[in-house]
Amino acid sequence: MNTLVLTAHGSKDPRSATNARAVGASLKRMRPDLDVRVAFCEQNAPNLIDVLAGLPDSRRAVVAPLLLASAYHARVDIPKQITRAGAHGVRQAGALGEDDRLVTVLRERLAEVDISPLDPDLGVVVVAIGSSNTAVNARTAQVAAKVAAGTRWTGATIAFATRPEPSVADAASQLRRRGARRLVIAPWFLAPGIITDRVWTYARDNGIPMAPPLGAHPLVAATVLDRYDQALIDHAAA
Repeated sequence: MNTLVLTAHGSKDPRSATNARAVGASLKRMRPDLDVRVAFCEQNAPNLIDVLAGLPDSRRAVVAPLLLASAYHARVDIPKQITRAGAHGVRQAGALGEDDRLVTVLRERLAEVDISPLDPDLGVVVVAIGSSNTAVNARTAQVAAKVAAGTRWTGATIAFATRPEPSVADAASQLRRRGARRLVIAPWFLAPGIITDRVWTYARDNGIPMAPPLGAHPLVAATVLDRYDQALIDHAAA
């Protein structure tokens, strides 16, 4: 049996690990013939190194990052832990990225807070984690244009809850200058946690509604499986 090791970053906030395990449960339901294991880079158990060390055959395993961006944890942290585990032959799938299925989920989350795609006075602030890699940030910024495609909104723009600019406040001001009378915050996050709570506090204090994170939506699991399948294809073609 092949193994998919769903690997999340890990967080002090238990909601993050709960979400990762919920995605793992969805994967098991969707692929009952697949050995699905959940692991974390840090903060939560089990750690990725421990999970890999316990595999009967790492050559039949794919580490699938439960990460939206191909930044530090996907490029450096996870490969380093694979090496430390001595998991010879294990493959690593790509990060989830700006997949159209995830943009569909983001639109659904906006609909949950009564946001209409036909509202011409609306500005949407898509809030994500920032990276020190400018190319990664540029790819993440594409989400704003994707989620706004086909709508009548005043506009949508990216903001970063960590570094770099623009901040959530800067993005909100930018949309108001463009004519938005109303704003909504759309978190480009997989799970609630410490950072999303900070954004929610800003939203509450400024009277701005905020949609839920993507969560353990079936399309999140479907995207993970797509990355897993692609890793197998790439390995077979190598």
